[in-house]
Amino acid sequence: MSIQTIEDTKVKTFPAKPAEVIALTAKAWRRFDLLAIAGKLASALVPPAIVIALMLVVWQIACSSPTSSLPPPSQVWNEAYDLIAHPFFDNGPQDIGLAWRVLISLQRVAIGFGLAAVVGVALGALVGQSIWAMRGLDPVFQILRTVPPLAWLPLSLAAFRDSSPSAIFVIFITSIWPIIINTAVGVRNIPEDYRNVSRILRLNQFEFFVKIMVPAAAPYIFTGLRIGIGLSWLAIVAAEMLTGGVGIGFFIWDAWNSSRLPDIIVALAYIGVTGFCLDRLVAAVGAFVTRGTTAK
Repeated sequence: MSIQTIEDTKVKTFPAKPAEVIALTAKAWRRFDLLAIAGKLASALVPPAIVIALMLVVWQIACSSPTSSLPPPSQVWNEAYDLIAHPFFDNGPQDIGLAWRVLISLQRVAIGFGLAAVVGVALGALVGQSIWAMRGLDPVFQILRTVPPLAWLPLSLAAFRDSSPSAIFVIFITSIWPIIINTAVGVRNIPEDYRNVSRILRLNQFEFFVKIMVPAAAPYIFTGLRIGIGLSWLAIVAAEMLTGGVGIGFFIWDAWNSSRLPDIIVALAYIGVTGFCLDRLVAAVGAFVTRGTTAK
């Protein structure tokens, strides 16, 4: 093959052009963000919605028989529609919507749980920091925390002679134990390097508590707070059933005495949603404070 033939058979090449960069407009970015947010919402909401729908179908089928002692969802909707559609009505001291009753119960929970958080973190830090405090107080805490919440109610009624402070005390004594225990564990697990740094900087006890102890033990503290807020909500509902008033617990007991089962079911839904929101609120605060190191 001649040189001319070889040259004729060579593949002609062309200079490469630079790749064209297509910039996304602000509208495209917004569309992309909306799609991402919609995808996250769908992944979070669709599975529980499907499960709830299946539960309602099973409930409707199981309780549709005339001999059933529990009302189906359709009957609950028909008989308790006013409670569902109008949660904020106010027709008098004892005739108010479920949202107002939940808010009244939440006020007691806020006071009792707030006191338990302050006292529990302080006592937990003391027990975790001092070996002598742990030996003296830990057995007492382990005994008292096994007492059922409502067992404290007669003593609190005898001491305070009023239903509202008695319910707050029950909330306090119920929720304080997981806060103490988790805080103490968190303080014990503070790395020794942190303690050495505090000695080098010559921090006093208050500075060590604020700058070293609380930030280092924060994941454990917020774990105890999440458990405590759940126990608080359980305790207030049970306490209000016995002490009366206008809270959500007394509403359930009053509805039971009046044989209003649909009202009880609606109230239970309010209690469950409120408890879930409280847990999510404490978890969100804990994730913000600890930069996401607490369990969600």
